[in-house]
Amino acid sequence: MNQDTILVVDDEKAILHMFSLAFSKKGYRVRSAENAEEALNILKTEKIHVMFLDLDLPGMNGIELCRAIRKDMPMAILYALTGYASLFELSDCRDAGFDDYYKKPVSMSVLLESAKAGFEKIERWRNV
Repeated sequence: MNQDTILVVDDEKAILHMFSLAFSKKGYRVRSAENAEEALNILKTEKIHVMFLDLDLPGMNGIELCRAIRKDMPMAILYALTGYASLFELSDCRDAGFDDYYKKPVSMSVLLESAKAGFEKIERWRNV
């Protein structure tokens, strides 16, 4: 059986570590990136369908990253994360193609439920 993989993109190492531990404990394989360019390089070689993207990244921001991912992976499930809700309007995130939006701090149980729902949706789409 193929292990479900999650990509987490955040420039804060502590957040990457926390997400990696939490998702791994639930049986997911976790790939992490500290910036958009690193994330895009990972996606060149791996098919990952569920992603959590911080919006405030160095260089290319999370909205730009979402748009870049959507070009090649229109069926991916993309979740926005931000600690700066006023900088990024929800409508900008929807326009970019995010499936949902979370303001930090957010409960890990909420994110775990979102990951589960994302993989369930991908599986339904595969069976259509």
